[in-house]
Amino acid sequence: MDVKKLTAFLEDLVTEERKEIFQEVLKNRTRHFSVILEDLYQKHNTSAITRSCEVFGIQDMHIIENKYKTYVSNQVGKGSQKWLTFHRYNQQEHNTQACIDAVRAQGYQIIATTPHETSRFVGDFDVTKKSAFVFGVEKEGVSKMMLEQADGHLKVPMYGFTESLNVSVAAAIVLQDVSTRMRKSGVDWELSEKESEEIYLNWLKKSIKSIDSVMKRYEETN
Repeated sequence: MDVKKLTAFLEDLVTEERKEIFQEVLKNRTRHFSVILEDLYQKHNTSAITRSCEVFGIQDMHIIENKYKTYVSNQVGKGSQKWLTFHRYNQQEHNTQACIDAVRAQGYQIIATTPHETSRFVGDFDVTKKSAFVFGVEKEGVSKMMLEQADGHLKVPMYGFTESLNVSVAAAIVLQDVSTRMRKSGVDWELSEKESEEIYLNWLKKSIKSIDSVMKRYEETN
């Protein structure tokens, strides 16, 4: 399918204001960082992290479902899931390993978030490296398999009596810090032209009512 031709066809069905917003947001989207959620079971946490990813410009989320199926609550996510790219791992015996292999094949180093004493503080993290940040299941945290295979470990500084943060809060802190410093670092973090075109086309589709019938009409005439 000719992406440019289809894009032009769909653009006629979307307002100029909408298209301008899409293009502006795309300028700040990145695949330099991505997020891995390992077996979260509380939907409000998954939803809140999804919202944080969208707010801070992270395009890709990798969802590992070993024990728990997860989905995004629109009440918490505020529709943020509509604009992200999801990769789910729930078909293998070892879904965590499948995710690790897939993410590594895309050139990411894997950074597990954990309050372990040897973890590096988020403010000291080298943002120039392409990284996937792992947030683990509530209470237990990131799995042993993930911890052992991770390329690094990261934690948020804490100075009170409480020894941990809610996973969605920790994710928001990490993503705000690394995404802000990434944009100031001079590293090439922006989407490629091809990636921008593909995501833009997907957003157009999601903005058009009765898109299935619209696509059918396009296919019949092209």
